[in-house]
Amino acid sequence: MDAEAQESFREFVANRSSALLKTAVLLSGGDRHAGEDLLQNALIKAADRWHRIDEPEAYVRQVLYRQQVSRWRLKWPRRELSVAEPPETGTAPDTSGAAELRLVMRGALARLTARQRTVLVLRYFEDLPEGEVARILGCSVGTVRSATHRSLARLRALAPELAVLGPAADEQRPSRDYSPVEVRQ
Repeated sequence: MDAEAQESFREFVANRSSALLKTAVLLSGGDRHAGEDLLQNALIKAADRWHRIDEPEAYVRQVLYRQQVSRWRLKWPRRELSVAEPPETGTAPDTSGAAELRLVMRGALARLTARQRTVLVLRYFEDLPEGEVARILGCSVGTVRSATHRSLARLRALAPELAVLGPAADEQRPSRDYSPVEVRQ
């Protein structure tokens, strides 16, 4: 790779890696380390072909999706061992109300199969139409529809609390400003 191509690749990685990492983490079920590995492998493939790529982000996303599909097809999934104590992160804890929703969603996504996660990420996070998802995954539009339906049903079954935590649920909750004792005048 010549100097101009190297600089172009570095700029792309600096500008787009955080957005691509979010997609990779979602594809890997919320496991940040697996998402980083997935993205790193995709960027390595992109670097090898950088001078021939017209749309770098589309290419890297395509590689991410295909690598995730390849991971489902492994007969014996390779998993890393978890350690007893998580490493210190050094970041301040998230105190917003959305933190609980993210944790519940991450846990629910992790309990889905890789295929179910991929279909949901492509349809709802990447906001791709069914035809595009079918093309990426190498299946029919009907298969994408049925997989999406089954994936959402399983997600709802695994985490019914998502309905309570969602933004629409705030409108459905009764107000807590009432007094249990009726005041007569």
